[in-house]
Amino acid sequence: MTPLAGYTDRLSVRPGETIRFHVSNGTGAEVAPPSIVRVISADANPAGPGIRLVAVDATARQIAPCQPQSVAPGSYALANLGAALEGLGSLTIIATVCPTRVAGEARPILTTFSRSGGGFGLALAKDGSACASVARSDGEPVRISAGVPLADGGWARVWMTWDATASTMTVGQQPLLRGQPSGRATMATIRADGLSAAAGPDVLIGASEEDGRRGTFNGRIERPMLFDRVLDASEIARAAQGEMLPGLVACWDFAKEISGTRIVDVGPNRCHGTLHNMPTRAVTGSTWSGREMCWRHAPEEYAAVHFHDDDIVDCRWPATHEWTVPPDFRSGSYALLLEAGDAKENIPFFVVPPVGRPQAKIAVLMSTFTYVIYQNNARFDWLTDPAWRADWQAHTNAWNGYPHYPGDHPEYGWSTYNYHTDRTGICFASWQRPMLNVRIGYITYPHEELRASGLRHYPADHHLLSWLEAKGYEFDVLTDWELHHDGHDALKDYAVVLTGTHPEYHTRQTLDALQAYRDGGGRFCYLGGNGFYWKIALSKEQPGLLEIRRAEGGIRAWAAEAGEYYNQLDGEYGGLWRRNGRPPQELVGVGFTAQGAFDGSYYRIKPEARRDRRVAWMLAGIDEDKIGDFGLSAHGAAGFELDRTDKRLGTPAHAVVVAASEDHPPETPWALVPEEYLTHTATTAGRPPAELIRADMTFFETANGKGAVFSTGSITFCGSLPSNGFDNDISRLLGNVLDRFLDPLPFEVQTPSP
Repeated sequence: MTPLAGYTDRLSVRPGETIRFHVSNGTGAEVAPPSIVRVISADANPAGPGIRLVAVDATARQIAPCQPQSVAPGSYALANLGAALEGLGSLTIIATVCPTRVAGEARPILTTFSRSGGGFGLALAKDGSACASVARSDGEPVRISAGVPLADGGWARVWMTWDATASTMTVGQQPLLRGQPSGRATMATIRADGLSAAAGPDVLIGASEEDGRRGTFNGRIERPMLFDRVLDASEIARAAQGEMLPGLVACWDFAKEISGTRIVDVGPNRCHGTLHNMPTRAVTGSTWSGREMCWRHAPEEYAAVHFHDDDIVDCRWPATHEWTVPPDFRSGSYALLLEAGDAKENIPFFVVPPVGRPQAKIAVLMSTFTYVIYQNNARFDWLTDPAWRADWQAHTNAWNGYPHYPGDHPEYGWSTYNYHTDRTGICFASWQRPMLNVRIGYITYPHEELRASGLRHYPADHHLLSWLEAKGYEFDVLTDWELHHDGHDALKDYAVVLTGTHPEYHTRQTLDALQAYRDGGGRFCYLGGNGFYWKIALSKEQPGLLEIRRAEGGIRAWAAEAGEYYNQLDGEYGGLWRRNGRPPQELVGVGFTAQGAFDGSYYRIKPEARRDRRVAWMLAGIDEDKIGDFGLSAHGAAGFELDRTDKRLGTPAHAVVVAASEDHPPETPWALVPEEYLTHTATTAGRPPAELIRADMTFFETANGKGAVFSTGSITFCGSLPSNGFDNDISRLLGNVLDRFLDPLPFEVQTPSP
């Protein structure tokens, strides 16, 4: 773990509300009284404004000591059976499982072991075969395994029995295909005297506390059940098929309440349980037929839970500090600064105004959902390429940047662009844990020339905030959280709304809010690239928990399995907004077209734009047609991820392309977004067509000229704003746009001049 780390209980807070900070201090030194600062610039690049923080009159109260904390990854279910296990003699456990990574470790399925000793359990042994165990009177377990490893990724029925009268323990396993036996069953039996199944009231599914440590399962578990007698082979098969037989103590049917964290016991005792660390539900089970792709239509075919030994949603550290935001406190980007000995930490957050009480005419949308989805992104380069790692360290050291890279800290959980240890994609993210790449001074990509900042997300968005500060514009900040929960009410009182560099991940509610603002006459500036792309779901039970299902299409690090495109949390189809009938072009005129390396190019102003009264005003004071061939991000205003117009996908017919990027570095490996490839004849091993590798700077009016949209189509656009002390053609152009958007005079809606 990092020596000093922390997180907040929320990413945005309003005046009068209290935000809490959860800090772990493993330095051995005392944590100095922390300070709260307003963050103007989070980019450590000395070629720009550098890191700029402004102290504010605010004190975070310490409410608990800052002590070393630990992290307990791994998902599981816990149920309390109360008196149902008291005096338990003979027993049978049955479950259907699909292991995905045993990796030489025992993988528990259903256990009752406690740290005080005693209990019983069914697991997979280190060799991958079914294993049964019952404790002796001294607490030491006796084990027996079937001895034949189960196929990784294959379904099997597993069971164990303990006959207290005969003192015999049996374990068995049976491969399955679509829920039916598909191979020879394997069984083993031993006689063991002096064993007792007596256990405490807690049952763990997918975990065990045997040997005083928490072990967890990798893979899917379906319909675990416990009987208070020995079942014969015929009864085991019938029970596994859903027949309710005498002696049933508990049977957890994972097909019920799939969207929630409760597991439902359909047995006589109704001993329901709770899932911890958010394993994945809405996954195909052993009987999935392929007839239904949505779990809501056939929940019995989605009756499995996929547990992972590295699932982590909430570190569950105690709150150590809190701050109540004073009334009328200025909206903006803030951070808590911490020091203990030589260790430093910063924990960013945002102060947003009360609904309906804006402090300025401009609102900047901070893309916190995107920050969380990308949190702790451990790039493949870091994990596999020592040279890349050395470059990052050198770049960070040279600029005194944030020193901790997520690739070194899997204990905090990695991003939804990474894999679990069993090589399945990570689909959940939460801000209830340290987010090492959402930090002041964090560098995403090292750059060989040490001139480009190599920034994305949180630090990159501060290029825009620092420009607004430098130019004297007053502004509020809002986050996706306010859009999701307050809808159009969060935006309606603002004259202009600006996005940051990469507003990629959205819910239906956030898009509805933006659409209503735009169509109601709002003026909207999309200042990034690859925006409004993926659809996500939010948890109603656990604030700050987000879900992404990477369905068909999209540039993605992993793909959801067939039949698993529908979100667990809300039951809706996931994937791209384009696949959900809302391509970005409909909202902002442009949509994601191509991705390259972190290199930038420039825009060239269209000759007709200078003659068009509808847009010529934004080019005032700009004499050259080639603009933005500089910048702190990737050396150019148009780079890395690019958006273009496409009338087939909803770009308004009256939209004007003011400028388009060109001359993108030929050595850059550009990739067209997969959803643009329709046939094998368009899929080439070489570079995509040049006309598809471009950022379209686009403008169009809305609401009969009361509103308007300006889109840049590039993720690196804002990185050019601070260049030359904020005095450059990109800065001048955005200033022209913002000044005109602040002017309530309606826009002319007319046919462009020839």
